[in-house]
Amino acid sequence: MSLRRLRLGELVALGGAVCVFVGLALPCYQTASGHLSAWQTFGVAVVLVILAAAMAVLLALVTITERSTAVPVAVGVWTVVAAIPGVIAALVRVLERPEHATAVAVGGWLMLAGSVAILVGGWQAMRDERTSAYETPQIERRPPPVGS
Repeated sequence: MSLRRLRLGELVALGGAVCVFVGLALPCYQTASGHLSAWQTFGVAVVLVILAAAMAVLLALVTITERSTAVPVAVGVWTVVAAIPGVIAALVRVLERPEHATAVAVGGWLMLAGSVAILVGGWQAMRDERTSAYETPQIERRPPPVGS
């Protein structure tokens, strides 16, 4: 287990997940009567954004703990697949203001920025083929078999 395995893509995706989780706790819309949170307004969209954030956290954890590059690459692919609907859902919710909202508050913008960061970070993690952070497996060399 090594934190040095985290590359730029995983760090960007993890930062995006933090933005999403912080955005969930903050008000997302401003109305004449007060603030609306993501839990009050996002509906299914919040599930898509949380799924993308969960995949980003899983990408970072798998990258840290796995010995080979196969599993982090596969999770990177699934992170991108989960992030695309998450970005679309967050974008739609920022553009479509529910219940006569007068403005988008900081929580909505953080969730959109976090979703985009998860998509970009997952894509970068999938693109980055450097394996220098992983140890090279030591294979025992044996002499060739003697002909009979």
